[in-house]
Amino acid sequence: MNFAAVVNHRSEDRRQGMPFFCAYHLGIRPGRRMNERRFSKGGAAYVDRYSNHLMFCVIGILLLSICDAVFTLRILANGGEELNWFMAVLIDDNVNKFIAVKLALTSLALILLVIHHNVRLTSKLYVRHLKYMILTGYSILIGYELHLLNLAAA
Repeated sequence: MNFAAVVNHRSEDRRQGMPFFCAYHLGIRPGRRMNERRFSKGGAAYVDRYSNHLMFCVIGILLLSICDAVFTLRILANGGEELNWFMAVLIDDNVNKFIAVKLALTSLALILLVIHHNVRLTSKLYVRHLKYMILTGYSILIGYELHLLNLAAA
């Protein structure tokens, strides 16, 4: 007698880990997943597509970063001083280099924050919350720089 062996594969986990940079995260290959697939305990949960409000937040941060660079140069022209020594070195070397490096660093940081936006930092704090904190901080900074420019104009 020949008995066929019945094997239950339900306990095997066939999922594979995602690489740090993959075609889905970089937007090269479009995916469909916009939310976490399953509840993950402490691990990073990556998605294929990002929500519109997340992209608006990122674009807002980039625009505020550009405003920050322009307002910083205007404040320096009115006798202000750059307190960040790295940016001060770049400004002294070349203004175009300052703007390029500032926007490149901001863009690279935002790319990493967007890719890892579902990573949990503490029990209630996710990386996606950091982007909104950065947006709020940049907004306050731009308001302060506008205040300084108004004081310089008066």
